[in-house]
Amino acid sequence: MSITETTTTSADAAAEPRHIGHWIDGAEVASTSGRTAPVHNPATGALTGRVALADQAEVDAAIASAQAGFAVWGQYSVAKRQAVMFAFRELLNARRGELAAIITAEHGKVLSDAMGEIARGLEVVELACGFPSLTKGAFTENASTGIDVYTLKQPLGVVGVISPFNFPAMVPLWFFSVAIAAGNAVVLKPSEKDPSAALWLGALWKEAGLPDGVFTVLQGDKVAVDGLLHSPVVQSISFVGSTPIAQYIYETASKTGKRVQALGGAKNHMLVLPDADLDLVADQAVNAGYGAAGERCMAISVVLAVEPIADELIEKVTERISRLRIGDGAGEVEPDMGPLITDVHRDKVASYVDIAEADGAKIVVDGRGFTVEGHEDGFFFGPTLIDDIPTTSRAYREEIFGPVLSVVRVASYDEGLDLINSGQFGNGTAIFTNDGGAARRFQNEVQVGMIGVNVPIPVPVAYHSFGGWKASMFGDAKAYGVHGFDFFTREKAVTSRWLDPATHGGINLGFPQNN
Repeated sequence: MSITETTTTSADAAAEPRHIGHWIDGAEVASTSGRTAPVHNPATGALTGRVALADQAEVDAAIASAQAGFAVWGQYSVAKRQAVMFAFRELLNARRGELAAIITAEHGKVLSDAMGEIARGLEVVELACGFPSLTKGAFTENASTGIDVYTLKQPLGVVGVISPFNFPAMVPLWFFSVAIAAGNAVVLKPSEKDPSAALWLGALWKEAGLPDGVFTVLQGDKVAVDGLLHSPVVQSISFVGSTPIAQYIYETASKTGKRVQALGGAKNHMLVLPDADLDLVADQAVNAGYGAAGERCMAISVVLAVEPIADELIEKVTERISRLRIGDGAGEVEPDMGPLITDVHRDKVASYVDIAEADGAKIVVDGRGFTVEGHEDGFFFGPTLIDDIPTTSRAYREEIFGPVLSVVRVASYDEGLDLINSGQFGNGTAIFTNDGGAARRFQNEVQVGMIGVNVPIPVPVAYHSFGGWKASMFGDAKAYGVHGFDFFTREKAVTSRWLDPATHGGINLGFPQNN
C-alpha cells in the first residue's frame, strides 16, 4: 500500500501501568471496587494503565459529593460563579498542550487534532462565561392592575454526563461548561478507554476555584451508567455515543423523570453535484472521511456522486490517499492520521470492509492489515475507499466509525436526496455545488439536523446548538447554545402583588381575571 508511514520511539513501552481512579470531593480517589479495565496507547498497543470500574457504593459516594457541592455552588452569586468560569477558561487556554498530550496518548489522534478538539470545547467554555445573559428571566410590570409577572431560571441540581471515547475533552466541555455555569453540580462518567483527560479537567476546575463536589468524575462501565440513570438525586442525563445506547439511556432515564439529551450515531452523506469543484471535493472528502481516523460522529462516510463525475472524483481521492502519512500521533513528525482506539474496534472496522466486498463492492484502496514500522502492535487501520457499494449492504447502512469512505453513484440530485432521507440517521450531511438554488433546495428538503454547503463537517459554533434528527438524537434538547442553557435550567413564573393596605379590595372567590 503506497501510503507514507511515520515512526517514532515510544517511551511507554516499558512503563509500569498506572492506576486511574475517580475525582471526588476535589481530589483523585483510589477505587475500592476491585474491578478495573485496561487502558492502552493505541499507537503501540502497550498497556499504560488500569482504570477503576465503580461499584454501587462508589456511585453513591460520587452522587452524594455532587449533592453537597450543589448546596454550596447553588448559593454562589452570579458574579462569583462568573469569576470561576473565567478562571477556568484562562487556565484551559494556557495549558491546552498538556491536555492534548494526554488525549493523544490514550485515544491515538494526532496532536494537532487533539488541540483542535480542545479549541472547539473552549468555544463552549467561552459561551458559558457569558451565562448571566442566557440565564436571566423576564419581567412584565403591571401585567394586570398592580400585579407584576416575572420568571426565574434556576439550576436543576445534580446532573450526569456520559461521554464517548472519541472526544474525551470536547464532548464533556460541551455539557459540563454550560451545566456548571448555570449553577448545577456535574457527575461525569468518561469512557473507560481514555479516562485520564477527565481527571486533568477535575484538577483544573479545582485550581480555578470551583468548590469541591461541583465537578465529579466517576470512572466505570454499565454499573456506573445505570447508577446515574436510576439515582433519584440525578436530575438530567447528557450522553453522546452509539444509537442503541442513546436509545437505552433515553428510555431508562425518562422513566425516572429525568431530562435527557442523548446524541446517537450517524451515517453522514456528501452529495456532490456535477458542477462542483472536484479538487475541492476530493480534499474535503479525504479530510472529513479520514480525519481522526474516521472516529467521529460527524465524519463523512458516503459520497453520493451525481454522474458523470464518479470516476474522476475517485481518481482524485485515491491520489490524495496515497500521500497521507499514518503513524503515532505523538511522533516527531506528526502524521495525518493515527490509529484506532482498540484492536477490537480495528477488527470491527475491518469486518465491515469484508461485508462490503462480499456484497459486490469494489475495494479501491484497502486499509485492512495495515501496519506501521516499529509499531506493529499498534491498532492501525489504513484509509479505505470503496466504490459501487450496494445500498442494501450493512457496510452502507450502518455506522462503521473508522477511516472507510464509500462512493455511491447516483443519476440525479433527487436520487441522492432520497438515499439520505431514507436512512435511519439524520446527524450531518453536506452538499457540494456552485448552484445556490440547488444548495437552498437541499437545506430545505434534507431530513438532517446539521447541514453543510461546501462544508463537509458542519459542526455548529458554540452560540448555535449541536444535534441531529431521527435515530441520531433522543431527548429534550440539543447540546450547548441556547438549547444547552434551557436544558440545564428550569423556570419558575412568579405573579406578585404588593397591596396598599388601605385599598386591598376584600374577598373574591372567582377565577383570577386580568382587569
